[in-house]
Amino acid sequence: MLWEPPSPRVRELIRQGAELSVRPPEEWLAEIDAATLSGPHTRELADDPVLAAATRRANRSNLLFWAAANVQAPGRRVPANVGPPQLDIARDLVRRGLDESALDAYRSGQAVALRLWTQICCGLTIDPAELRELLDVSARSIEAFVDDTIAAIAEQIAREREELTTGSHAERLETVSLLLDGAPIPTARAEQRLGYPLAGAHTAAVVWSDGPGADLAALDRAAELVAAAAGDRRPLTVPAGSATRWVWVHGRPDPEELRARAAALPEADVRIAVGSTAEGLDGFRRGHLDALAVQRMLARLASPHRVATHEEVELVALLTADPKNAGYFVRRVLGALENAEPEVTDAVRVFIAAQCNASHAAALLYVHRNTLLRRLARADRLLPRPLAENVVEVAAALEVLRWRA
Repeated sequence: MLWEPPSPRVRELIRQGAELSVRPPEEWLAEIDAATLSGPHTRELADDPVLAAATRRANRSNLLFWAAANVQAPGRRVPANVGPPQLDIARDLVRRGLDESALDAYRSGQAVALRLWTQICCGLTIDPAELRELLDVSARSIEAFVDDTIAAIAEQIAREREELTTGSHAERLETVSLLLDGAPIPTARAEQRLGYPLAGAHTAAVVWSDGPGADLAALDRAAELVAAAAGDRRPLTVPAGSATRWVWVHGRPDPEELRARAAALPEADVRIAVGSTAEGLDGFRRGHLDALAVQRMLARLASPHRVATHEEVELVALLTADPKNAGYFVRRVLGALENAEPEVTDAVRVFIAAQCNASHAAALLYVHRNTLLRRLARADRLLPRPLAENVVEVAAALEVLRWRA
């Protein structure tokens, strides 16, 4: 796509608009992200926290890349953006078994970006001829930039796919995918290719980072922590993307030990979702699906927790499948208690977990029994209904409150 160089006046207008775009408002970025992750071909991106985070980083990279190029050379064709966020997207799409159709997400983002750019342009000039030229050059530039970037990422996807189809890594990922899909692969052959026995009880985990520039060594260390907490010296670890590891271990990792070990990791954005524990091939599959459910829940709630197990959050994952309705449920059930001090909400949660035994709950919280009773009395004043009349719903709402941001 070619176009005539813009006039000096329009070049100056493009430069001014690009300077504004280098510092876009957060609501603009949120709107572009929402459009990018809500298209017909982007369900896999939106449902996977790592892919969704990578897509958001790519959106910001593309916006800043185009704006910075037009600050330096207003109106000239902007080269394709093939920086680290775009390369991460290419790697992750291939490792998830997705193809280039997922890149259509950029088209949805392009439409929103063009609309927001038009708002900027309309604030730069009221001269009809200048505005017409400004919008024409800008639309051509944005379209060409997105086309070129998509083409460059598609080429990278082809290279990644070629690399993935050779070597032991490809063999492990292919075998795991067949097992998860329920393909009739002989157990002995699968075990040989994986170097991992499929008999006995398995626990699956997902280790990932949703921050920029994932440290691969940190992901591997976190995967090793899962194995150490289960006492398994021969875990199965499969890189499922540039910032994700799928892990299987025999036995069940001790949650508190895993949480303590993970807290010592210097990388704060590395997180661990632990699935259920079950026997044989069915356990291998079920545990992985449960680990993915835990991962999605943590991302959905923007949870600050670094480690979560399916056993801990199964109810919360079900309750928060629709975050908006979950928020309404918490507000309705807890009322003013939703925003109470943590020691008050913790007192109620532990009291319920202790089967409403005040002495036991006080011991668990390391407080005097009278202190606990005062906190429970305050909670009763804040709740829309007394705790004694609504124990089950209050317990469920407090669990949601505990795990969300």
